[in-house]
Amino acid sequence: MQAQQAYDAGRPTDWFSGLELPFLLLAVFFAFRTATALKGGAFGKGMLLLAWGFAVMAIGHLLMQAKMMLNMDVLAMVLGESFGAAVWIVALVITWGLSWLGFQSIYKASKG
Repeated sequence: MQAQQAYDAGRPTDWFSGLELPFLLLAVFFAFRTATALKGGAFGKGMLLLAWGFAVMAIGHLLMQAKMMLNMDVLAMVLGESFGAAVWIVALVITWGLSWLGFQSIYKASKG
């Protein structure tokens, strides 16, 4: 097993990857805001499902940044290696599932 390299804060690619978090949080904020403005219905329901999918994704990206920049695997620390990995996979499936359901709802509503 290879030892992980210490984090080098000077790499431009890492700074750019860190910029994703504020923009992702803005996307989550506006997704929930849009879902609220649509006040239910098929479009509102679809947007709400998308917003929850984005929220789960944002948490996952925050955890990825902690692992990359701080060398801290939060899920493994809290839940253990195996269960942490399983939770990660479940979160991915939840993100994809909510996104699919949201887009499906919006697609159905757009067809009339």
